[in-house]
Amino acid sequence: MTGFMSNKLSKKTLLAILAFLALSTAHAQYSEIFEHYKEKHPDAMVVRLNQETNLFIDVQNGNLDIVQKNKEENLYLNDAATQDSQQSLDFSTFFELSEIEASAFNFSDNKYREEKVSEFTEKDEMGESFYDDTKSVNFIYSNLKKGSKSQLSYEQKIKNPRFLIPFYFGDFSPIANNKFSITADASVKLKFRQFNTEGLPIQFTKEEKRGKIIYTWELKDVDAFDYEARATTYKNVLPHIVPIIASYEVNGNTVSVLNETKDLYSWYYSLVKDINKEPADPELITLTNSLTKDLKSDLDKVKAIYYWTQKNIKYIAFEYALGGFIPREANTVFKKKYGDCKDNSSILYKMLEIAGLKGHLTWIGTRSIPYKYDEVPAPIVDNHMILSYYDGDDLYFLDATGRNTPITHPSSFIQGKEALIAIDEDNYRIATVPIIPASQNTVKDLTYLKIDGDLLVGNSIIEISGYNKSDYLYALGDLNTKRERDNFYNSLFQKGNNKFIASAITETNKEDYDAPAITSFDFSIGDYMKQYGDQIFVNLNLNKYLSRYRTDDDRKRDIEFDYKSLYTFKTEFRIPEGYTIDYLPESLKLENDYLKTAINYTSKEDKIIYEHRIECDFLVLDKEQQKEVNALIKDVEKAYKEVITLKKIN
Repeated sequence: MTGFMSNKLSKKTLLAILAFLALSTAHAQYSEIFEHYKEKHPDAMVVRLNQETNLFIDVQNGNLDIVQKNKEENLYLNDAATQDSQQSLDFSTFFELSEIEASAFNFSDNKYREEKVSEFTEKDEMGESFYDDTKSVNFIYSNLKKGSKSQLSYEQKIKNPRFLIPFYFGDFSPIANNKFSITADASVKLKFRQFNTEGLPIQFTKEEKRGKIIYTWELKDVDAFDYEARATTYKNVLPHIVPIIASYEVNGNTVSVLNETKDLYSWYYSLVKDINKEPADPELITLTNSLTKDLKSDLDKVKAIYYWTQKNIKYIAFEYALGGFIPREANTVFKKKYGDCKDNSSILYKMLEIAGLKGHLTWIGTRSIPYKYDEVPAPIVDNHMILSYYDGDDLYFLDATGRNTPITHPSSFIQGKEALIAIDEDNYRIATVPIIPASQNTVKDLTYLKIDGDLLVGNSIIEISGYNKSDYLYALGDLNTKRERDNFYNSLFQKGNNKFIASAITETNKEDYDAPAITSFDFSIGDYMKQYGDQIFVNLNLNKYLSRYRTDDDRKRDIEFDYKSLYTFKTEFRIPEGYTIDYLPESLKLENDYLKTAINYTSKEDKIIYEHRIECDFLVLDKEQQKEVNALIKDVEKAYKEVITLKKIN
C-alpha cells in the first residue's frame, strides 16, 4: 500500500514538473517587453516602441544645409508580422536618402538575435496615369514573426528649405515613445504649427548651445488612432507639428524663405512667370477662334474653351523635380493632348489669351489638406493648380482635369478651400471656393407605375445635374460592353427590389455641360406587389435612398461626403380598374440643420401620387451631427415600411 501510494505521488509530481516546464518554455518564446505590450494593447498588430526624428539646419556658404535623421523600432504582437517584412523608403529630387540601416530581431534562448538587412534595391515608382521622379529603396526584414522586433535608421538630405516634413506623434498603431527635435543655427528663424495636439502632454524644451538652438518635443504612450472609411483626412485626426523656415541671416542680411504667404507666392510666381512666352501654335489659334466665333459674351467664350479642354486634354500627372510646380508650354500640351493639372491650366490660360481674355493661374489644396495659407505658408498647403476667371464681380474656378463639369461648379474636391490667385509678379488674391448648394446637384425621378399581372411595370424619366451628373457620366465612361452597361443601369436605377429590370434606355444631354442629363427607361419589378383575396398591397417607397446616409451607431470619426445633394422622387401609380383606395399612409415631414425630407401621398381620380424629397445639406458630419441625422433617418425608415392598400369594389 505504501509503495503504491508513493509511486502514484511521484507520477503526479512528475506531471506537475513537466507541465511547469512546458509553461515556462511557452513563456520563454516571448520577451518581457512583448508580454508587457501584448497585455497593454491586446488588439494591436504592432507597437512602435520608438519613433525619433532629428532635423539639423545649418547655414553654410550663404545657403541652408538640411539633414533629417530618422529612427524607428517596431514590436510585432501577432502572426501578421510577416506582412511587414517587405518595406520601402521613398526619395526624389528634393529628398536624398543615405545611411540606411535595417535589422530584424528574433527572440530565442531568452534574448533577441539581430539579423541585419544586407540587400537594398532601388526602383522607380510609376502609376498608370501618374508619373514622377519618386524612387524607392526596397528591402526585406528576415523571418519576422510574432514577438519579433525591427529597427530602421536613415538620413534624408532636404534640398529645398521649403519642403520640411511634418512630424506625426500618432499613427493607426500605438506608439510608446515619440521624439522630434530640430537643431538649427541661431540665425535661422523657425515657425511651428501644431495640429490636433490639444490636451496631449507633449514635453517641449528649447535650449541654446554653441550657436545652435535645439527645439525638442516628446510624447509617450500614444494609443492607436482608429481608421474608418470615408473619414476626413488623417491630417484632421493625427497630432502633428509642421515646421517652417521663416528666414535666416547671412552676413547681417535677412533671407526670407516662408515667413508669410507672400514669400510662398513669390517663389511660386518665379516658377511660372516665364511660361507661354513663345508665340501660340497657329493651329491652336485657329482652334480657339473657331470655338469662340459668333459668341457674344466673354463668359460664353470661356465656356467654349473650358469645355473643349475638359473633353480633349487627357489628364496624366507628371511630377519630375520642379516639373511638379512648373506648367508645360501650352503649345506642347496642345500637340500631345495630355497633361497634368498645371498643364491644363497652362493651355486654358493661353487659349483665353488668344481670345483676348485674362485667366489667372491659381494654386489650391484639395480637401485632403486642412491648412490655410496664413497658418501654413508652405508648399504642403496646396497640391493642385487650376485657372481662375473673373467675369465682372463673379469668380469662376476652372479645373480642366475634371470631366463633364459645368463652369458653375468647381471640382467637388476643392469646395470650401482657399485659392491663391496670381494677379501679377507682386500681387495675388486669396479667395474661398464656394460650396455648391444641394439645389444645384440634383436627381429628379418621375415614374409612372401600374400593375400588369403579377408585376409592377412602368416608365421613369430621370434628370441628373451638377456633381451627380459628373459622377454618372464618369461611371458610364468606364463601361465597355452592353452587359456592363445593363448591370450598371439596373444597379443605379433599381426600384423596389433586386428583381428590377430596366429596358428601352434612352439618354439625352450627355454632351451638354450646362443641361441636366436625362435618362428614360421602361422597367418591371417582380415579387414586389402583394395580393391577398380582394386586397392589393403596394409599397410606393421604391427608392429608399435616405438609408444610405445612415452611419453606424458606434462610429467614432467624422464622415465626409463629396458634395451636397437634392433628390426628388415622384411616382404616379394608376389604380387598377375595379379597385379603390382602402388605406393611404400619412404624409411625413422632418428636418434638422443638416437634412430635410418629406413624404407625401395624395390621390387624384384613378391615381395615387407619391412624392419624396431629400435635401442633404452637409459635406462633413461629426459624431454628434451623425446622431441627429441617424435619428431622423430612423424615423423615415419607419415610413418606408408603409404600404398603400387597395380594395376590390364589390
